[in-house]
Amino acid sequence: MSLSDKQRRHLEGRLLEERERLSRALNRSVADRSEEDEQERDGDLTTTPFHPADRGTDTMQDELEASNATRMSGELAEIDAALERLYQTPEKFGVCEDTGGPIPFERLDVIPWARTCRQAGG
Repeated sequence: MSLSDKQRRHLEGRLLEERERLSRALNRSVADRSEEDEQERDGDLTTTPFHPADRGTDTMQDELEASNATRMSGELAEIDAALERLYQTPEKFGVCEDTGGPIPFERLDVIPWARTCRQAGG
């Protein structure tokens, strides 16, 4: 069963909504990182850590923020690819890349950029 025009319009709205949300979050993250230096981010009064664990915590926080930015960038790329599929080949949008069968609308409503019928690893 292919998607109806109404379902496609709904999913286009969901994709655009998710794209906007991720773009704002990513831009906010980048802006926050560039506006503050490490001392300000950590709330430290000096640039010298008092305890070695402070340096580890700072490094872990930096890596977490970088990981989140990478994840958000990847999701934005998936959303852009989904929008391209939706606009260029709407009859193939919502078709599982693994099986060639339909991706359930319920799955697409939650993850509108989904390329397969199944969750990763499932």
